[in-house]
Amino acid sequence: MKRFIALLILSSVIFLSVGASFAEDEKPKCLESIEFLAGFSSGELVRGQRSYMMVPLSVAFGFNLKNLTKKIGFNPRQLFQFQIEPFVGFITSPKNNLETGAIFWFKMGFVPDTWKFQPYGKLGVGIDYMTAHIRQQSTQFNFTEQGALGIHYYFTDTTALTLEGRIRHLSNHGFNSYTLITGISYRF
Repeated sequence: MKRFIALLILSSVIFLSVGASFAEDEKPKCLESIEFLAGFSSGELVRGQRSYMMVPLSVAFGFNLKNLTKKIGFNPRQLFQFQIEPFVGFITSPKNNLETGAIFWFKMGFVPDTWKFQPYGKLGVGIDYMTAHIRQQSTQFNFTEQGALGIHYYFTDTTALTLEGRIRHLSNHGFNSYTLITGISYRF
């Protein structure tokens, strides 16, 4: 896990430094999109009982990876992004509490990025702080691994409605939760 996080940080530094190597007239646009998301999350703290519920709110900043991949000969026609998603989650069960953190995603579309319907998949890791003291957690600071499938529907050239399903594992003797989120996405 530590190696994966180090690799993620290193790839982010390389990605950000690549932008400095372009001449001003061919400078790629790095920040490609922003998404405002909200939803509902549920999980089992005790086997067989849905005892964890949360309302997550997040903003995801999508950075274009296509300019970087062109340098290595990979030129995808679909969405291909690195996302940084800070979030806050309002825990409603088992007790009112708060979760906050950030997730680092790799996001890839399944169809050309000119289509109105844009199905996609995401894989991510992140850090999480939970105010709740839960028996399954060895500490309130946690790592999270997540996977997601979703779809954007672009009703204008730059604005889309988003629907996404996620599965999340919270580490440190943690648990799994399932999330359904929706929101609005803007691409620049």
